[in-house]
Amino acid sequence: MNQIPYPSLPVLIVDDETEILRSFELTLRAGGIKNIMRCQDSRDVQTLLSNRKIGVILLDLTMPFISGDELLPIITRDFPEILLIIITGNTEVDTAVQCMKFGAFDYMVKPVEESRLVSGVRRAIKIRELQYENLRLKERMLNSRLDNPEAFSEIITNNETMLSIFQYVESIASSPKPVLITGETGVGKELMVRAIHKLSNRQGQFVSVNVAGIDDNIFSDTLFGHVKGAFTGADKMRKGLVEEASGGMLLLDEIGDLAPDSQVKLLRLLQEHEYFPVGSDLPKISDARVIVITNKDLQALQKSGRFRKDLYYRLCAHSIHIPPLRERLDDLSLLVDYFLEEASHSLGKKKPPPHEELITLLSNYHFPGNIRELQSMIYDAVSNHKSKKLSMDQFNAHFAQEGSTERTDSSRFFPKHDSRFVGSKPLPTLEQANRLLIEEAIRRTNNNKSMAARLLGISRQRLARHLKSKSK
Repeated sequence: MNQIPYPSLPVLIVDDETEILRSFELTLRAGGIKNIMRCQDSRDVQTLLSNRKIGVILLDLTMPFISGDELLPIITRDFPEILLIIITGNTEVDTAVQCMKFGAFDYMVKPVEESRLVSGVRRAIKIRELQYENLRLKERMLNSRLDNPEAFSEIITNNETMLSIFQYVESIASSPKPVLITGETGVGKELMVRAIHKLSNRQGQFVSVNVAGIDDNIFSDTLFGHVKGAFTGADKMRKGLVEEASGGMLLLDEIGDLAPDSQVKLLRLLQEHEYFPVGSDLPKISDARVIVITNKDLQALQKSGRFRKDLYYRLCAHSIHIPPLRERLDDLSLLVDYFLEEASHSLGKKKPPPHEELITLLSNYHFPGNIRELQSMIYDAVSNHKSKKLSMDQFNAHFAQEGSTERTDSSRFFPKHDSRFVGSKPLPTLEQANRLLIEEAIRRTNNNKSMAARLLGISRQRLARHLKSKSK
């Protein structure tokens, strides 16, 4: 695969002086901006823009043949999506005002300070890429299609929410910005990371590190490396994982547990694209794309002061929340069939047909471990399978083990958005509550009395008595 340099859309430098072109390019490359094109003849600009998507243009005003003054209104008229930065030796305020009126994004006077040039171009790139990504996302949403469905082959789903996430992932895949992926344990966050990596077309390595519980010194050495003599025992230079991920992706797992001092260093890496190896006074530039995943609520952590607010908002450039299995129960049949096939092949057994009540039974379980828990349950059931149909015994044993935990959490039975007992309504009587509970159990189990009794924690005979007394 070919590496996509930063930014995804190139920066075009238009100037008739060779030395200026060379100087600007070297400055931008040193600042991590490597996707650069040059144009020394202003007559070629319009043809070039017609044949190639450009993100940002650095345009000199004073040039032979076609001046920048003439090109500026033409470009803003025919290619309004391109951000133009005017660079000129003219210090007159009227000229700057006129350029801004014609749609220039920024105006810089020669000689331009290197830091001013890099920061100005970076700001333009961020705005341009946000516009481009929004456009691509709108197109995908309207078309309701995936350009690369094979990238998501490891994620078994037909759920509309998941498919819309796939469309979003395709639209941001080539972006250099960080991606924050949240979701409960076992929902498939790592699979989504792999899909992003496949779609990104980055040539560099995919490097992963779990940052939970590691102190700041280990974090710095692991990610940024060290120079020889940085500390006792550092007898040779060591590359960090950030350098190993150059041109690729760096995954930071369990980011919600990152130590406060380490959060500061990660923020610098994301903001400035630079880092300091331990013991070094010279920064290194990184073009690795950072992806972070967590099952923690980062918004709640930053409100409580345990996670930096500026880092949280920097990570939210692209945010993906993967819904829990209980919110995508329409995938249960697909997942059960897939894991039955997988488990049977892995264990060297013939694939058993599932019990007809299995999906209904699973539909009424909370799944705190989500898809990973479902996979483990099916592997356990297949490994103990002896009869024609897949036995329900292993599933019932698992539910019995988890039952006490589930029943202590009333929010699982009375969710805030769907409670019969909220607001100013009077509470039902105990008899009414019993009737409502039985009706709900019957509904959830598709009128299966045995399963309804199991959900209610009573015998089938007792349920039958309740139903009989209700009918009188």
